[in-house]
Amino acid sequence: MTEFVLPLPATASVAIAGSLERFAVRRIYCVGRNYAAHAREFGNDERDPPFFFTKPADAVVDSGTAIPYPPLTANLHHEIELVAAIGKAGFRIPRDKGLDHVWGYGVGIDLTRRDLQDEAKKAARPWDWSKAFDRSAPCGPLVQAQDSGHPQKGRIWLAVNGKVRQDADLAELIWPISDIVSICSEAMELEPGDLIFTGTPAGVGAVGPGDTMTGGVDGIGTIEVTIGQPK
Repeated sequence: MTEFVLPLPATASVAIAGSLERFAVRRIYCVGRNYAAHAREFGNDERDPPFFFTKPADAVVDSGTAIPYPPLTANLHHEIELVAAIGKAGFRIPRDKGLDHVWGYGVGIDLTRRDLQDEAKKAARPWDWSKAFDRSAPCGPLVQAQDSGHPQKGRIWLAVNGKVRQDADLAELIWPISDIVSICSEAMELEPGDLIFTGTPAGVGAVGPGDTMTGGVDGIGTIEVTIGQPK
């Protein structure tokens, strides 16, 4: 039996709807600009191919969590997303087989330190500090694809303190889930436990201490997260 000089870190995981079991998280991949209106919102061309960035597995937190306002930012933004949970390994997966590798789906929020992202873009530097920070990947309970099916349409929305800011339909995804799984697998070997945040619609905006975000995807579930005071 292998021994380690320090205690092993806790396994990052996501709740499963209607179960006491949890989904262990290996990696978190995120798709940028996968809704045309959101791409245009930031002055980008929606015809560009998808690109990916990552968050650490332990950035994931459950729905219902109170998240301290993160350091180094004065412009924290919400981005509601459909999350695909990978349950079957694959590399260079054909596009018509992508859904075979999806175990289930959830509702996530990609929290973004927008001011740091803007600075990184201007300096042509990586986005890591703007995206991959502590508790930056809230995710609601997962539902198995065998129960929910593979959503191709349905409302995706987010409200802050009860006022809707993001409101769109999954049918507006530029790159559907099967394509996203396939394209991601061309660069990385996907494994069970990987999460893919599939992109956010238009309407992203700032949140601050005391704000509560609620959101959902039709047929998948909902999420609620409150922003607390800075540590």
